[in-house]
Amino acid sequence: MQMIAHFKTQFDYDSHTNLAMLDTMITAGMDTGKAAGLMAHMLAAQQIWLLRCKNHPIATGPQWPDWTAEEMIDITGKNHQDWIDYLDTLQDDDLDKTITYKNLHGDTFTSVIRDVLTHVINHGTHHRGQTGYQLKFNGVAQLPVTDYIFYIRGL
Repeated sequence: MQMIAHFKTQFDYDSHTNLAMLDTMITAGMDTGKAAGLMAHMLAAQQIWLLRCKNHPIATGPQWPDWTAEEMIDITGKNHQDWIDYLDTLQDDDLDKTITYKNLHGDTFTSVIRDVLTHVINHGTHHRGQTGYQLKFNGVAQLPVTDYIFYIRGL
């Protein structure tokens, strides 16, 4: 599989599992609070990283926005489409190029695009895990299946 196609599959998985978590939050009546905050942070970070990859200025705003789960359904769809559109502008060789950006503290870093893409996906997995823990802690009996292999098996 070519690497661009691989990363598209990764972002498809990310969107699918984000929507599953958000649906669980809404069904459980937990569309705000700590679980929602974790998901909102992850979605905001996706937007920041995409702007960095495109060498666009980073919009100022909270790293932990106060979005409800219902709002995040639309944001998830937009983020997903924006990442797929970005990947459509790349060739596999572009994944080895570097981007230079400033973090939110103003420190300058350089990263390889492939590593940024991997980070964005892993960041989402990390925060979905934290979200699941918060949901279980607050009484949600059944979490959605978010393991990548189950997603791939369903394709």
